[in-house]
Amino acid sequence: MKRILLKGLVACCASLMLATAGAQGTYPSKPIRIIVPFPPGGGSDMVARIVSTRLSESWKQPVLVDNRPGGNTIIAAEAAAKAAPDGYTLFVAIDSTLAMNQSLYSKLPYDPVASFTPVTLAITMPMVLAVHPTTPAKNVPELLALARERKGELAYAHGALPAQVAGEVFKAATGAKLLAVPYKGGAPAMTDTVGGTVPVIFDALGPAMPFLKAGKVRPLAVTSAQRNPLLPDVPTLAESGLPGVDLVTWIGFVLPAGADPVIVQRLHNELARILQLPATREQLAAQGMTVVANTPAQFAQVIRDDTVKFGRIIKSAGIRLD
Repeated sequence: MKRILLKGLVACCASLMLATAGAQGTYPSKPIRIIVPFPPGGGSDMVARIVSTRLSESWKQPVLVDNRPGGNTIIAAEAAAKAAPDGYTLFVAIDSTLAMNQSLYSKLPYDPVASFTPVTLAITMPMVLAVHPTTPAKNVPELLALARERKGELAYAHGALPAQVAGEVFKAATGAKLLAVPYKGGAPAMTDTVGGTVPVIFDALGPAMPFLKAGKVRPLAVTSAQRNPLLPDVPTLAESGLPGVDLVTWIGFVLPAGADPVIVQRLHNELARILQLPATREQLAAQGMTVVANTPAQFAQVIRDDTVKFGRIIKSAGIRLD
């Protein structure tokens, strides 16, 4: 009986070793899809396309970007959560997807923790408060005065949920009565701000930079604790009279829950390598993004910490989306 049990144990171990070796040796053997929860042109899409190009080059497999905007990233998150956990569907998750939505909605079609396996936190970046050049306000105090003058009719655009949260925190901290105008992503929100349809915008700094450089929108403040090197003359919200306001958004990669740990580690290693390439870091830094490329365990801890942090902010601001 002992010999039979020993043989069974040896066979089981051998099978596991073969499975692990198989996962290491054959993955990837077909195209990989990266689901992005926004339209083309935003920060998440930018990161996904930089990574997809270099991942395809190194792994000799097509890496396709699948844009699925809408629903404050919920549409894309649900699709990613329901995908096969075989390593061939990656999801570009932002802080709202994994650390905010559970505080904003009473029910979600995915679980921010149980539905996904963290791979790496790719980048962080601040947001920027900006206005159309014809808007009279040249700084935050003047914007607040303009909001009082227009008695709740001064509108601001937001695409990604972190920008909406930034707007709500701004309103709560200042008492400003601003009219929120939601969009399915930062790109269409910026398009309407540049066109003068909406005079004010909260947006991630990265995708906003080309419009800031071109003078198509005028920055009033950044949401980070320190000034950003790309906008050294633009004050922080804290410097503008809102002490304690520090909101930095992030973008990371996750897999559907149940992914093979071998595949998770291989993906992490390759994504981290790509993100840390000097060319990649330079390309992202030019957009106001700071590369992180941390481990799956570290990314999981960031998600836990930010769920508490943003939950507290959202509750304090009284924000609900259903």
